[in-house]
Amino acid sequence: MASRVSLKSKGKAGKGSKSSNEKSSAQCFKEWSTWAIKKAKVVTHYGFIPLVIIIGMNTEPKPQLYQLLSPI
Repeated sequence: MASRVSLKSKGKAGKGSKSSNEKSSAQCFKEWSTWAIKKAKVVTHYGFIPLVIIIGMNTEPKPQLYQLLSPI
């Protein structure tokens, strides 16, 4: 026999409380935005220096790679 899962919200459903749909959509948005920001941080962290090198290689006058990477 399969057991049923109840999706009843716990607590009192007071006068100013939100429905479960609004809470779940807000929670879903919060989780999605947190996930997106974490991924954006990783992309920015590992992509910044290669982006600078690519932009530097496409400017005039065209420098060599060792000229871009040297500290002088």
